[in-house]
Amino acid sequence: MNYHQYYPVDVVNGPGTRCTLFVAGCVHQCRGCYNQSTWRLDSGQPFTAALADQIIADLNDPRITRQGLSLSGGDPLHPANVPEILRLVQRVRAECPGKDIWLWTGYRLAELDAAQQRVVNLINVLIDGKFVQALRDPALIWRGSSNQVVHKLR
Repeated sequence: MNYHQYYPVDVVNGPGTRCTLFVAGCVHQCRGCYNQSTWRLDSGQPFTAALADQIIADLNDPRITRQGLSLSGGDPLHPANVPEILRLVQRVRAECPGKDIWLWTGYRLAELDAAQQRVVNLINVLIDGKFVQALRDPALIWRGSSNQVVHKLR
């Protein structure tokens, strides 16, 4: 898996102060996407064990309390990203008690395959659906267009 950006302190992509990871790879390629540079799987830089360790350390850092982890992109549920995303969310669940996980995807909840569903079974909030330029609404919270749905899973 490749990633484009990791923000150890982020107050934009989900509630509270968070760690946010933007991964590479998106099959949806929505018109008007604000993150087109993340579409190619081979773009960005390799996600490493060291970065995974850093995310866990940042989530547990008592100097800056983080509410949780946000996963965006690109698309964290791109089939090529799912194995590494699953490992990361499993680690967050095991090593970061009380932290929530938010994930943005262009897939709809109802169309996820078994591997993608394993990831979703471990997260707290899923924002699903492709960005649709004609349905863009800047007043929406946590999503760009009105067709996207915020699923509070747990």
